[in-house]
Amino acid sequence: MTTELEQQIAAAQEAVTKQGDTVRSLKASAKEGKAEKASRSEVDAAIQKLAELKLTLESKQKEFEKATGKVSSQSKEALRAALAGVLERRMFYIPSFKIYGSVAGFYDYGPPGCAIKQNMTQVWRTHFVLEENMLEVECPAVTPEVVLKASGHVDRFTDFMVTDVVTGECFRADHLLEGHLEALLEDKKNPVSPEKAKEIRDLLAGVGELKADTMEAALTEYDVRAPGTGNGISPPFAFNLMFKTSIGPKGDMVGYLRPETAQGIFVNFRDLLYYNGGKLPFAAAQIGNSYRNEISPRAGLLRVREFTQAEIEHFVNGDDKRHPKFSLVADLRPLLYSRELQMGEEKKAQPMSLGEAVSRGIIANETLAYFIGRTWLFFCKIGVNPARMRFRQHLQHEMAHYATDCWDGEVETTYGWVECVGLADRSAYDLKAHSAMSKIDLTAFEKFPEPRMEEVVKVVPNNKELGAVFKKDQKAVKEALEALDSSAAMDVKAKLEAGQTATVSNCDGQTFEIKAGMVEIKKVTEKVTGKTYTPSVIEPSFGIGRIMYCMFEHCYYTREGDETRAVMGFKPVVAPTKATVFPLVQKPALNDLAAKLSRELTAAGLSNLIDTTGNTIGKRYARTDEIGVPFAVTVDFQSVEGDGSVTLRERDSMTQVRVPASEVAGVVRDLVDDRTTWEAVSSKYPAQKASADEE
Repeated sequence: MTTELEQQIAAAQEAVTKQGDTVRSLKASAKEGKAEKASRSEVDAAIQKLAELKLTLESKQKEFEKATGKVSSQSKEALRAALAGVLERRMFYIPSFKIYGSVAGFYDYGPPGCAIKQNMTQVWRTHFVLEENMLEVECPAVTPEVVLKASGHVDRFTDFMVTDVVTGECFRADHLLEGHLEALLEDKKNPVSPEKAKEIRDLLAGVGELKADTMEAALTEYDVRAPGTGNGISPPFAFNLMFKTSIGPKGDMVGYLRPETAQGIFVNFRDLLYYNGGKLPFAAAQIGNSYRNEISPRAGLLRVREFTQAEIEHFVNGDDKRHPKFSLVADLRPLLYSRELQMGEEKKAQPMSLGEAVSRGIIANETLAYFIGRTWLFFCKIGVNPARMRFRQHLQHEMAHYATDCWDGEVETTYGWVECVGLADRSAYDLKAHSAMSKIDLTAFEKFPEPRMEEVVKVVPNNKELGAVFKKDQKAVKEALEALDSSAAMDVKAKLEAGQTATVSNCDGQTFEIKAGMVEIKKVTEKVTGKTYTPSVIEPSFGIGRIMYCMFEHCYYTREGDETRAVMGFKPVVAPTKATVFPLVQKPALNDLAAKLSRELTAAGLSNLIDTTGNTIGKRYARTDEIGVPFAVTVDFQSVEGDGSVTLRERDSMTQVRVPASEVAGVVRDLVDDRTTWEAVSSKYPAQKASADEE
């Protein structure tokens, strides 16, 4: 019966996930203007069905707990709580400033957490920067306002916030409204009418799209109050998520802690291009901390106010986004969740070769697909389960207006599918924005093999006419006209020839009315030796903390038959400690050999621990299993009185072999570097049977 209930719980969970995707796709259809009149009722029915499926899942979980007295292994909350206990007790990470009550959204990494984070970023650096010949930079976290004004963060990096009118506590408005509406729908003591329930579900479907006035109206209509106190709340207002500061002793230069590392790369493009010999394509990378003043941080490492990013900006000619190494990943088959699959009936990601995805136009180009493949390989390398990772394509309404194609690398956890990587073809937007604001040319030049005749558009401002009309703004108008690309220039020409006025704008947002006679725009045929263009950018952006948490969940398990014995099954390459060294008992000869082996492991670049406590070997194994140490070396009497061999134990299989002491460091080094496998080691060296008190 227990097994049957577990299967029913798993089936109910899968049904909830699928129905959630159905609701999402119906909302997307409405936002993209594809909805028929019946779509509102379809969304309403889909949300109602999702609520029913969630109740079924909850009922099955309660039935299991009643029958067994235990929490189901399918229970996300139980797994999350058990893992959190291990992570905090063994100090992988803990809330910051604990002795002062902590501050939400900040975490300190303890010794194993620091080691894992450093190991992971080093794997990332080797996998991307080294293997792809990227140009790594390190830029300041404090960024002048003008940089983030150009990128759009100053004006648009906001969420709506409300405050408790009595205590002043802050809340994110959309989360508060969603929680209140869901509580109304689930209230069995005071159920709302069917008509009101339909109205609430309709509002829930579009909470994320509400503007300030409609958000305020909804909060007022439903009498939403501050959680905990029941006090009234303020009208919603836009809250910029950046940490603002001042630069210099006068405090007259405004700055912000960077919300992403990418802008430091964009503003250095010209120097990086020169460093690279003027050649494109090339990629620049940066690993560093970013800062976002989240209104209500939650879910541990998944939503914090200070976090580490690893970002790549791959600069490429927008007319040629092929990748010379694409053939190396073309046959990889990661789970792809395309727009078509999201909007279809099955609502499930499917494995597909990247070569097929590009040839069918599902992924926009080879370069974007290449980085999807390399990202998938990176996740496999660090221990994320590939069966629980997918690449989800942004639906059309989720895309920025300038983006060509965007995919999120998502990992399945107890919190659902968590976005860990964003991969976007951002076109030439970023360099054009910074070029316009800084008045610095951020273009590249492509030299043709042979000169050729081409038709080009010439824009020639009439300085005399512009000066007479615009006076002090003449220079700004001239720069706006000269910044027009060919298509925009021809649009201006067509309007002027039709007797109309044309509007042009500069990077400061000023607009100017242009009339006939102020500018001459013409097409001419010229002999050209090359072309100047603003490169497009393919951007993979990794959230290191999020990836770490997902890896923690995927690596955590308990020994069969003993749910109290937790194991962190880290891949050796990211494990915080590569090996432990145990003298079997406290004897000087055993301790001396253990110390010698520890020094040899350290000399081989392998982090290790010596455990000389009086606990049994089994208890020492259990303690190191809990922090994910993959290998354990035990020095026994045979090591000092016999053939000089020691036992080497592998964490997950718990099997042991006897290895000559002089070879241990080399064997562990090869295992950590994936130059050999445990199966190969087991076939080479004699097995050692574990004693009863060891396991």
